[in-house]
Amino acid sequence: MLISDFLCAIVVSGFVSPLTEKVELRENIKQRKKCGNMEYETNNWIWDGMYNHPHVFGGLMLTAALLGLSTSYFGGITVPQLPYLWPDSGIFHKKKCEKKRIRVYMDGCFDLMHYGHANALRQAKALGDELVVGVVSDEEIIANKGPPVLSMEERLVLVSGLKWVDEVIPKAPYEITEQFMSRLFNEHKIDYIIHGDDPCLLPDGTDAYALAKKAGRYKQIKRTEGVSSTDIVGRILSSLRDTNGGEDQNKTSMHKTPESQPKSAHLSQFLPTSRRIVQFSNGKGPGPNARVVYIDGAFDLFHAGHVEILKNARQLGDFLLVGIHNDETVSEHRGHHPIMHLHERSLSVLGCRYVDEVIIGAPWEVTMDMVTTFNISLVVHGTVSEYNSLFTGGSDPYSVPKSMGIFKLLESPKNITTTSVSQRIIANHDAYMKRNAKKAESEKKYYAQKTYVSGD
Repeated sequence: MLISDFLCAIVVSGFVSPLTEKVELRENIKQRKKCGNMEYETNNWIWDGMYNHPHVFGGLMLTAALLGLSTSYFGGITVPQLPYLWPDSGIFHKKKCEKKRIRVYMDGCFDLMHYGHANALRQAKALGDELVVGVVSDEEIIANKGPPVLSMEERLVLVSGLKWVDEVIPKAPYEITEQFMSRLFNEHKIDYIIHGDDPCLLPDGTDAYALAKKAGRYKQIKRTEGVSSTDIVGRILSSLRDTNGGEDQNKTSMHKTPESQPKSAHLSQFLPTSRRIVQFSNGKGPGPNARVVYIDGAFDLFHAGHVEILKNARQLGDFLLVGIHNDETVSEHRGHHPIMHLHERSLSVLGCRYVDEVIIGAPWEVTMDMVTTFNISLVVHGTVSEYNSLFTGGSDPYSVPKSMGIFKLLESPKNITTTSVSQRIIANHDAYMKRNAKKAESEKKYYAQKTYVSGD
């Protein structure tokens, strides 16, 4: 091709491109820019330049041609390659289109927070990129379900402490109303509203999520089997009956009837699987020079006090290892069995954002072998403890770390204990018996109509 022909083509394309060619070029570029769900737009900044600045682009091409022509006569003149200059000129801009982050919303009472709640929120997070959680107000819970056991503040601490939660909306309504749904979509930029496959009915029998379903912005997850707040209340009431021989402190009969509590309410129906543990686990170990902090306990009926002490312990190092005592150890040193069994307690602790790893069935005493095996730098224990010295045999489980100078007593941020939470239920025995009777009936209906739901 002659130089004159090449220059002519450059001039025509750069300065006097017909409108039809410009339209074709624009369509060509649009095709290159289409990215759908891909995480990028075009990286071909030359095509962007040709469309957005055709005259400038043509001028640069003409200059390049002239310089190339001149070097054929005046050898030895080095011309910088234009592709290295153009991106820095500010004329052409690379355009990246980040994938839209999907924001999902899930609400709940989250009273007596358990691993079932945690697993529901884990599943909800898997349906999007950011999880916003609404915590229903005390007033709404009382109106729709009965009195809550935990305060709003305690429930907020528990929800915020879960590793899958990005944002929390306090005092959310029990029902997804038109007004609140508009707030979710416009103010919080929510894409989808999530709930489990179990029905959530209002006192009048209508679906609390009817509007979200009608709007086409509803997604469903699978309910976690074997646990519910109703079930836990039943276990607490049953344990009291077993301890006091069927009577409470006021000598009121606590005989469990089919109408008041589900059958075998004091027994866990949870079937632990290795897959569930993997889903809750971080899957990462400490780095070679990490400061590993160890704390142990029963962590029964996981509550706000547990979350706060774990948060404080995590701040003392790079990796928090939590030892969870087995059911026999808890019974031996407390004088009664834990309300939640070992695997249930392990999942509750694993779901906490401040925990990196757990030892399922940790020994009562922290031994030298444990310290060496897990490269523990610091052993901590809270000032609030439920272990009864009458049952411990007088032995100090922390004698080894104390002798090594790696033990620290942490001031417990809250005075909440498993026993104090249980006593709230016992003190309002009649109210919770009535609440459980109502919930037990709805759960019985759910299981009678239950069908297989895919998911995990």
